[in-house]
Amino acid sequence: MFGTVVVGVGIAGLARIRDLMNPMPSSPSEHLKFFGFLSRRSFGNINEAKQISLEDALRNKDIHAAFISTENRSHEETIRIFLEAGKHVLVEYPMALSAKAAHELWEMAEQKGKVLHVEHIELLTEEYKQLKKEVAGKDLVKGTLHFTGSVLDENKSGFPAFSGIARLTWLIDLFGDLTVTSATREKGKDKNYSRMTVHFQTANK
Repeated sequence: MFGTVVVGVGIAGLARIRDLMNPMPSSPSEHLKFFGFLSRRSFGNINEAKQISLEDALRNKDIHAAFISTENRSHEETIRIFLEAGKHVLVEYPMALSAKAAHELWEMAEQKGKVLHVEHIELLTEEYKQLKKEVAGKDLVKGTLHFTGSVLDENKSGFPAFSGIARLTWLIDLFGDLTVTSATREKGKDKNYSRMTVHFQTANK
């Protein structure tokens, strides 16, 4: 059995805890042993899942991997801590707030002989797979991707572009490398409103 812990108990973290505690029959998850979750807040237990300390998670030789489901800004530091302790790491997208940091983490994982896997779960959904089929073989002339969400704490989530970077990955996966031609950000007088508009160009313009 492969020992795991979940770091963070937001929506993604709770979903991971649920799936690790109730693995689908005959799925790879059946080979994972869930030891508990880590959080800055004190919970004790969540639905029979046990909260453990960071020190215990790092020291325990039976824990082989950490699933990181925290806010974007803390990903880099948390990955480093677990790689240093000789653990494999799975982290929610995006891995870090800069390409430089991401490359350093990849190199660190390679040096340690550990797996560092970034998961972008949206690319595995049936809706996305259908979208990819629909655009296959077609030339993009012009298009718009519009999405909304709740206002995020920039101290935790990073610059607003990171709130939408998962969607940017959609576009690159569908249409290849993109170049930013312009970007603007508007803030409403009400602090609970912000809009970012970005124009991209494909490799063939």
